[in-house]
Amino acid sequence: MIRILLVDDESLTLELHREYISRIDGFEVVAECTGARAALNAMLDSAHGEHIDLMLLDMTMPDGSGLEVLRHLRSRRVTVDVIAITGVRDAETVREMAALGVVQYLIKPFTFGAFHDRLAQYAEYRKRSEDAAGEASQAEIDALLGASRPITQVELPKGLSAESLVRVRDSLRATGVLTAAEAAEALGMSRVSVRRYLEHLVDQGRVERSHRYHGRGRPESEYRWR
Repeated sequence: MIRILLVDDESLTLELHREYISRIDGFEVVAECTGARAALNAMLDSAHGEHIDLMLLDMTMPDGSGLEVLRHLRSRRVTVDVIAITGVRDAETVREMAALGVVQYLIKPFTFGAFHDRLAQYAEYRKRSEDAAGEASQAEIDALLGASRPITQVELPKGLSAESLVRVRDSLRATGVLTAAEAAEALGMSRVSVRRYLEHLVDQGRVERSHRYHGRGRPESEYRWR
């Protein structure tokens, strides 16, 4: 399980994030904080005791900013992963947060689909990080760095939705390899629609297409998660 610390000064926001996380496999909330100072103390305590893998960090709180929390943590060599969840969107803050190692930056307000996508991307990034050993090839490095980038950063072609893209992607990731017909049956979508999403993932370099042969008939395209 990936253990999460929630940091936000609004109780309703904490409740929403907690509820969202409860709907996503592989994650659990182990602590919550409503201020910058409490978040800093919780993380410094966790560095010596209970471990926290990921912090969902608000940027604006009455007793300090998320940026200040992260600066203090990095100065103390605390290497917790951070997803910034905030309404702050000025370029300078985004650049500084990126320089401090934030793995995702999610702007409020957002849908459950967007939230799910960021956590799924983080889970993939973490898995690739844990699987890496010894000297990595260029392809492995590219895959590791690319795993934390949300697929919805790229503007989707007309007729495709981010929510359906996440469904198709997660179905393929869960099985490893699927044809469009198999994915369509599993998701209750049309084969033509599913094929468009799969081909989009191929274009983005996240999925490989190959052929599945059935006797002497025409081969069927199958899609494999990279």
